[in-house]
Amino acid sequence: MNTRGEQFAGLSVAIVTPFVGGRIDFETLQRQVEFQIDAGTTAVCAVGTTGESPTLSHAEHRAVISAVVEAAAGRIKVMAGTGSNSTEEALELTQFAAQAGADAALVVAPYYNKPTQEGFFLHFKTLAECVDIPICVYNIPGRTAKNIEPETIIRMAECPRIAMVKEATGSMDQASRILAATDLTVLSGDDSLTLPLMSVGARGVVSVVGNIVPADVIALCRAFDAGNLAEALRLHRKLFPLCRDMLGLSTNPIPIKAAMKLLGRDTGELRMPMTPLEPNQEARLRKTLADYGLL
Repeated sequence: MNTRGEQFAGLSVAIVTPFVGGRIDFETLQRQVEFQIDAGTTAVCAVGTTGESPTLSHAEHRAVISAVVEAAAGRIKVMAGTGSNSTEEALELTQFAAQAGADAALVVAPYYNKPTQEGFFLHFKTLAECVDIPICVYNIPGRTAKNIEPETIIRMAECPRIAMVKEATGSMDQASRILAATDLTVLSGDDSLTLPLMSVGARGVVSVVGNIVPADVIALCRAFDAGNLAEALRLHRKLFPLCRDMLGLSTNPIPIKAAMKLLGRDTGELRMPMTPLEPNQEARLRKTLADYGLL
């Protein structure tokens, strides 16, 4: 059993960063956290990809982490996004998150500069040796331009503070190798692959679709854990059209912000260079939400 990060099993939600007039809307952010607490979500992941971390200033990034920790008030776990393509910046952010009271750090693989596997290993080892909160290695080659190979993650597992992997490579083989060789907790980084990954030993998901239907994602994870595979499969099939649209209509977080706007939960405002859905895409999203019973 891969249990190092077991306290984060189930649903963690990659929450959006709400904007109004170009500024962070902290009141709406607090409501997003309350929504997840009410749903029974395990953790909220602030300022990840979905939280538009690339377009936040460092001061804004810290302010969102602090605001989410404050809103959570110990009632839900907080996994703060603290990754960077600079080890020094990632270390500063991760230390800040730990001091602010975050329960874990979600650290994306250094992007754009494409380190060697040794560079990946030393980056995460450096962070793990300098903080006392669990670290989730976020491996998403589609965003970072390079895979952290399974052998490298197996090496990382020697660091006690490295507890989890957010697996967004789309490779079941990669996840299976990590699960077979380590006690790291693997969480799906793709909503549509939550059930397939749990079938080989993953323990849950860091979810985008959980922003709007957390109860159904929680129900899927619980059904699988209870051995009720028929119910888990039913929920997987129910969720699939939403999962497909959230990542297929346009780049995340464009579709989820559009969905939350349609549901009256967010302004839908994005930061450039992210741009809104085209009218035909929004029409398709509206139909998907209506078919699901949300509109």
